[in-house]
Amino acid sequence: MTPKFPSAPSQERQELRRRVLTRRDGLPAADRRRKSLAAIDRLLALPQLAGIDTFFVYVAFRSEVETRPLIARLLAGGKKVAVPLTRTSPPGLEAFRLGDPDRDLRPGYCGIPEPDPARLDRVEPAAIGAVVLPGSVFDRQGGRLGYGGGYYDRFLAGVPGALRIGLAFELQVVPAVPLESHDQRVDLLVTEEGVALSDRSDRSDSSD
Repeated sequence: MTPKFPSAPSQERQELRRRVLTRRDGLPAADRRRKSLAAIDRLLALPQLAGIDTFFVYVAFRSEVETRPLIARLLAGGKKVAVPLTRTSPPGLEAFRLGDPDRDLRPGYCGIPEPDPARLDRVEPAAIGAVVLPGSVFDRQGGRLGYGGGYYDRFLAGVPGALRIGLAFELQVVPAVPLESHDQRVDLLVTEEGVALSDRSDRSDSSD
């Protein structure tokens, strides 16, 4: 069954998203770059990645944790990297395999860098071993608040076996995200300061 998503988020969620994104937007570019690289180092050191061949990675936009260095390191390590293409009707994400980010990406939905579907191969969801996703707000129990469109929630619902990794700055982490029934949790939250393992699959929290 296709999950249903509310047309208007609650006022509490809207205000939390606005407040956290304002903080994230205020990060100086040099700090954002430094913190992004630190978070990427932590992500690539995860023992849970052993044996995963195909990664689905968001392409950073505006003040998100930068992912171009992550994509480059995965490709250099011989991994397959797919990135999202946004479809608005019906709303959803499709995965396309990336070979060269400088050549294969173009401005897409809302100006977000996206793959060119006319040139690149589509990746079936079943082939994806790990999803690295953005968000506006996270907590250390696996809670995630996106940007209001439900695109990643829909995508995650279609890849239940993939490892879900939220990538964020520490300033985006709150004690508890106000979740709704359609919200998909992440397995791991990675920031520049540490890693939190969620209880989505009866796991225990941990951090370093």
